[in-house]
Amino acid sequence: MVAKTVHGTVRGRTIELDQGLGVTEGQEVELQVKLVQRAPLQRGDGLRRSAGALADDPHWDRIMDQIQQARKRERRPQFEP
Repeated sequence: MVAKTVHGTVRGRTIELDQGLGVTEGQEVELQVKLVQRAPLQRGDGLRRSAGALADDPHWDRIMDQIQQARKRERRPQFEP
């Protein structure tokens, strides 16, 4: 038996491996799972992770900045007597 260390990501009941194992399709394997400690999240990391394809997109960042600035401005309707 050959032991090999491969990293992956849990997605529901599936572990998505970063690389192939080099074993035949249908081959039975035994796993030992070790949790990898990540660096602590920084402010905004959760939002960036949820952005998916839009992460690190300068065009999308500009749009979001415009939305944020618009929300900061006071938006009360001005009624004349």
